[in-house]
Amino acid sequence: MPRLSPVAAALLIAFSTVNAQESTLSPVNVTAKGYTAADLETPLATTTLDRSEIARRNAANVGDALRGEPGIAVSNDSAQGQNPVIRGLSKESIVLLVDGVRFNSAQPAGAIASFMSFGMAERVEVVKGGASVLYGTGALGGAINVLLPQAKFVSGVGVEAGASFDSASQGLRGTAVMNASSGDHALMLGASLARIDDYKSPEGTVARTGYDSDSFIGQYRFRIDSQQQLRLSLQQHKDEDVWYPGSTRPHASPRVGSTTVHSPTQARRLLELGYSRQGSGEAPLNVDLRVYRQDMERQIYSWANKLNRDIATNQVTFETTGVDAKADWLVHPQHLVSFGLNAWEMTGNPDRYMATGAPFTTLSANNPFQNARIKAVGLYAQDDMRFGRLNLLAGLRYDTVSGDADSMNNGARKSGLDSSDSALSGSLGAIYEVAPLFRPYANYARAFRAPGMRERYESGLRGDGYYYAGSPEVESEKADQFELGVKGASAAVDYGVSAYYNQIDNYITGQILTGSAATAACGAANAANCKKTINLGSATIKGFEARARWQFVDGHWLSAGYSRLRGTNDDLDEPLFQMPADEVSLGWLGHVLPGVKADFTLRLVDRQDRVATRFSKGSENATAGFVTADLGASWQIDKRNSLRFAIKNLADKTYHEHLTEGVSGSEIKAPGRSVQLAWRGSF
Repeated sequence: MPRLSPVAAALLIAFSTVNAQESTLSPVNVTAKGYTAADLETPLATTTLDRSEIARRNAANVGDALRGEPGIAVSNDSAQGQNPVIRGLSKESIVLLVDGVRFNSAQPAGAIASFMSFGMAERVEVVKGGASVLYGTGALGGAINVLLPQAKFVSGVGVEAGASFDSASQGLRGTAVMNASSGDHALMLGASLARIDDYKSPEGTVARTGYDSDSFIGQYRFRIDSQQQLRLSLQQHKDEDVWYPGSTRPHASPRVGSTTVHSPTQARRLLELGYSRQGSGEAPLNVDLRVYRQDMERQIYSWANKLNRDIATNQVTFETTGVDAKADWLVHPQHLVSFGLNAWEMTGNPDRYMATGAPFTTLSANNPFQNARIKAVGLYAQDDMRFGRLNLLAGLRYDTVSGDADSMNNGARKSGLDSSDSALSGSLGAIYEVAPLFRPYANYARAFRAPGMRERYESGLRGDGYYYAGSPEVESEKADQFELGVKGASAAVDYGVSAYYNQIDNYITGQILTGSAATAACGAANAANCKKTINLGSATIKGFEARARWQFVDGHWLSAGYSRLRGTNDDLDEPLFQMPADEVSLGWLGHVLPGVKADFTLRLVDRQDRVATRFSKGSENATAGFVTADLGASWQIDKRNSLRFAIKNLADKTYHEHLTEGVSGSEIKAPGRSVQLAWRGSF
């Protein structure tokens, strides 16, 4: 759990009116307000997984960890590539952060959410709904922040480690984090390694789902005085031999048969320099400043399955340089004001070679775009107000986002590539404590998403089998979300219920073109499989979600979750493309023996037959419903060591999530029954 600043701790005490003998503090969340705050004092829907819950789920990545949470689904094209989807909005419409630093990448395949050291994660925090006030462009669906270990001023040297095995993939994972501190110096070093083979589904081994991952992190902190610190943080994550079987598509040439995207090597590197100051006195001012450089480096190849060789290679590094400055100031006992500046620039220059005709032995340069840049600058202010039992949260932000490139479509177009846009985002929320177990809330959020680098400039064949026409003229999405909810917590009950309505104008998506429109956009050679990034007039998403935990007997908890959403393509008056199915989750967690907790989880996912037909030209088909069950037990051997045994997909159910990428009817199946064994310890 993140250390509470003096201001946050004072606010939690001052804002809480719950009797300590009959209630418990709700989870705290850093991401929702930009500083540590209790969920019960936040007029937003949030999800928080702490370290013990992450360990219990033994997930391979953040998408896997959040699977089954109300309002959250998973889109995947491989075992490694699993992207969280919040309230029907996918990776392009979610801001993903690690330790508060946003990931930026024009991701053509796989999951940007997998480019991190998740084996060392200490917390996962999710904000559901428009979050552009704090996080700028891309936060239409919300934000996900994965918090990794930080260097701590704890005298001496300590090591925490873990290892796990799962039978479905014969996967081995190992993690170790060391913290050393003396005086005003603290050092943290961590490593997490994974060796994963192709996993087995009930129908047999799913080819090309294995991969290797190596992650390393480090942080040095220097304590200038009791209030000020300097920090240097380094992160590196590397994957090797990653295949995306969900990208397999038929090729126009019988000699090629079909193609599958794969990445022989991909890596993320982060360097961050930071300064923080904790305020004191009656009106403390807390400040955090950081500058960072983050590189996403990828090899993205297209393998011809009949020829048994690559017919396209693509090497690119997306480089982001950024500055974040934020502060929170308790200007009055009833007003905690925060404000900040975020500025970043991302560049990309793909180096692509393709074989365009039989016998597909000669690779020629076919660069989708050259020297592209996107720049974003945003300023925000937020006031967290407390008036007795009423908590108000109001925020306002102004952003400018610009993009340009030297050329696109392999140099065929060099003009008209510059674009610039500005956006005003806002939020207003209120939560009122009628009683500790009844806290109704309401909020409105205005969010936006500027088009990404690939949406603006890339013209070429993508992993879904379509040739895309770049659209430098595409405009930013603007979304208005309204939400009503209620939440509450006591020693025996913790729950939240919310209903929301989200209207997105200028909705950005890829539309299938035919006839003369396809020929004009993609050329005659690609007219049969042509898509162009466009703005729909509007799309509407509305939904309902609920979660609850109940300690029905001392030491035994029942849990339940429910998600239901409906998306509509307002232009065509049909279901919005690729919306998650309705889902119910049920669970139990309890003490069964001294030092032993057992748990059982049931997912009931409905058939998804609300699919786009006109927009997708029949490429989205219904998905069958399914039920899965997981069973596990955790043994706290002593204060320093624990052992966990679990069985995932207990009934060996054959299924795939509706958002699984792939040709309809041929999507990769989820892992079958898998036995997991995990150990965690400290020294």
